[in-house]
Amino acid sequence: MKIHQLSISHDEIQDRLLVRLNTQTAHEFRFWLTRRMALRLLPAMDQTLTRLEAAQPGVAASDHNAQQILADIKRDAFLKNADFETPYAAKAEQLPLGPEPLLVTDVQLTLQSHGNLEVIFRQKKGEDIQSCHLNLQAQLVHGLIHLLRETMAKAEWNMVASKPTPSSEQGPTSASNSTAYKH
Repeated sequence: MKIHQLSISHDEIQDRLLVRLNTQTAHEFRFWLTRRMALRLLPAMDQTLTRLEAAQPGVAASDHNAQQILADIKRDAFLKNADFETPYAAKAEQLPLGPEPLLVTDVQLTLQSHGNLEVIFRQKKGEDIQSCHLNLQAQLVHGLIHLLRETMAKAEWNMVASKPTPSSEQGPTSASNSTAYKH
C-alpha cells in the first residue's frame, strides 16, 4: 500500500484523535486514538524512530546521544521539505477497515530489516480482534509524529511525555483542528 496522505484531527465531542491515511489507490484507513493511547504511543514512536534512523545504511551512530542527534537532524530536514499545506483529500473509494474507524486498543512497533517501521494497530472487543498492518518509511514516521504532536497541542492535551519540535511553534495558523501531510 502506497500512502498518499496522512491526516489527524481532534474530535471534541468524543475527545479522541481521528487518524486517516489515504493511499494512491483511493483506499482510506481510519483509526481512533484516545488521549491515553496517544500519550503512550508518542514516546514509543519517538524512541523507535531514533533507532530506525540509526539503522539506515551508511549511518554510524552507535550511542544513544549520537542516534538522537541524527534523528533530530533528519526530523528538521523532513519538516523543511514536507507538504503540510495541501488539504487532505477525503475521496475514499474503499474503506478496507469498514465504515467506522478502528478504535486502537493496542499498538505494536517493529523495526524491519529493510529500514522501515511496521506499525500494527489493533482493536480488541472481547474475543473479536481487528488489526491493520502499516509498513512506514522513516519520512512517514516523522510526519505521523509531527501531526500527532501538533494535533495533541491543539486539543490541549498535556504532553508531558513528549518533546516539542522546533517547527511546531511556527505551524499552520488556521482555525481548523485538522492537520494533513502529503507524501
